[in-house]
Amino acid sequence: MDRDEWFDLSVPLPPGLTVSAIRRAVDYIERELSELVDIYHEQMNVFSAIVGIYGTKALDSVSNYEKHRNVDTAQQRFPDLIRRGSGPDPSPDDSLESKASKRPWAVQSHYNHPGWYIIWRYLVDSTESLEAGKPVIVWRVDIAFVEESDWKYESSRAGPEQGGRTHTFGLHRPATKLRGKAVYKRGDVVLSGGKPIPVNGD
Repeated sequence: MDRDEWFDLSVPLPPGLTVSAIRRAVDYIERELSELVDIYHEQMNVFSAIVGIYGTKALDSVSNYEKHRNVDTAQQRFPDLIRRGSGPDPSPDDSLESKASKRPWAVQSHYNHPGWYIIWRYLVDSTESLEAGKPVIVWRVDIAFVEESDWKYESSRAGPEQGGRTHTFGLHRPATKLRGKAVYKRGDVVLSGGKPIPVNGD
């Protein structure tokens, strides 16, 4: 299996971020999360957050992007990562947010900040039909610069008498915005009914 052919070198990347760093980050996410699959089966939304966190940890370790030194900013606001040497108040071009989703196109954020976004598209393959020893697979990595105007507000349905999520922002026409932005896409995974599945259909 030649993973090099799954990388698209024509996709624009944040300043200084390399395909090599992304490859190493994918390997790190898949390796480390193999021990945490039980969380996915209990709390899928929590697991997506964990994938994004591990993406941040990986890039902090293997790339020229580092975790934002302001813990409140990194955990609650934007961005997760900044380009090394860009200072405590980086420009959008030096800001990188790490997201994860098991859905093929959707992106959600609690803020509508402009900047670079990296989205780790993953699937849980408990039968390890794609790769032995890898129950978690990153099948696509999207990278795009998102403007404030690209976001649309999604109001909260939370209330005192019922549950519901807090307010979020989603991308206008995410499939259009992210078309051609997949720096990494496994050739042995296809979309069927809006879900990623192995090419062999298992």
